[in-house]
Amino acid sequence: MAYFKHILGLATLLWCMVLTASARDFVLVIDAGHGGNDTGAIGKTSKEKNINLSVALKLGKLIESQCNDVKVIYTRKTDVFVNLNRRAEIANEAKADLFISIHTNALANNRTARGASTWTLGLARSDANLEVAKRENAVILYEDDYKTHYAGFDPNSAESYIIFEFMQDQFMSQSVHFASQIQQQFKSNSKRVDSGVHQAGFLVLRDTSMPSVLVELGFISTPAEEQYLNSAEGSSSMAKSIFNAFLAYKTEQQAREQNAANTPVVTDDSEEVKPMADVKPTQAQQATKPAAKEPEKPATKQPEKPATKEQAKPAAASTAPSDAPVFKIQFLLSTTKLKDNDKRLKGLSPVDYYVENNTYKYTYGASTDYNAVRSKLKGVTAKFKDAFIIAFKQDKKVNVNEAINEFKRNKNK
Repeated sequence: MAYFKHILGLATLLWCMVLTASARDFVLVIDAGHGGNDTGAIGKTSKEKNINLSVALKLGKLIESQCNDVKVIYTRKTDVFVNLNRRAEIANEAKADLFISIHTNALANNRTARGASTWTLGLARSDANLEVAKRENAVILYEDDYKTHYAGFDPNSAESYIIFEFMQDQFMSQSVHFASQIQQQFKSNSKRVDSGVHQAGFLVLRDTSMPSVLVELGFISTPAEEQYLNSAEGSSSMAKSIFNAFLAYKTEQQAREQNAANTPVVTDDSEEVKPMADVKPTQAQQATKPAAKEPEKPATKQPEKPATKEQAKPAAASTAPSDAPVFKIQFLLSTTKLKDNDKRLKGLSPVDYYVENNTYKYTYGASTDYNAVRSKLKGVTAKFKDAFIIAFKQDKKVNVNEAINEFKRNKNK
């Protein structure tokens, strides 16, 4: 058995060395929840903050020792208190590729439950999910002037969580996919009860500008789970499961980038169109941009054919300011410009496109009404599963979360 573990370790190390050749700047932020005077949930013999930190440090050590191409950044490495908004700032300032927040769950009134779960940002669809978010967000009550820092957000008020109905951006599908990979590893590697992937309004995820997840390792309120998570074997196993999921996710991302880098730029209409994905150009791509094949075009293109009945309908947000953000659904990438009736558009019409990094990026459903665009997203993802919402202001692409906040402010005027 020891021999096979040794071989597996060498194989993992060699694989990470191979990946190093294609990507040397992957940045991972590991966030150990709570800390300092914020203990988190309290069990019979331990505190959540210590479990979180133990698993976070073990996860980071695994990655640092086995993957030379990954820069690991911790929001805390000791027992200190860190504001929730500062945790997101650390990730954004580092231009992180991935954010993992590690927590431990609990139930009140001596209730017990088993299972590990992974969460992404969104509106809680059940009271139980809302309670998890309330407990994790209550950390802001330890902060000075939290009402100013979080724009009046009350972690104990259900009404405050309505804002998370709007919190969906281009990283949602990646976050959910990574969360699913973590759950698969918890089940297969750590032999834990799989409590699934969920969404809820976590402030620590709200302001991150990259795929982000929050892990609940288990229930500190359940004696057997508390004992497991405090054991060297248990914490190491949970860290290893997250590590395995991280390797799988990172491998997929780098393979996608490599495929994009190797795709020739041609003008033939038979050129294969890549499915929509949030592909980040490599440094090599940015440094060796081929000359444009056509005269430079504005950031967006309006269809030249006559307006359809759908276009003729008055926009729901027709009273929006003239400089209001315009929301669109991005659904397809192509290295060549497609005709309006191209079968690869799968019947979506009217469509727009914008050009970025010598790639035509196709969009659908432009409107200043975020709700109207969001309502169309489900229909588009039925045809293009990786479609997501983006935003423009005056023909310039902008941060979608900032645009959603502006939409809400305009709507409330």
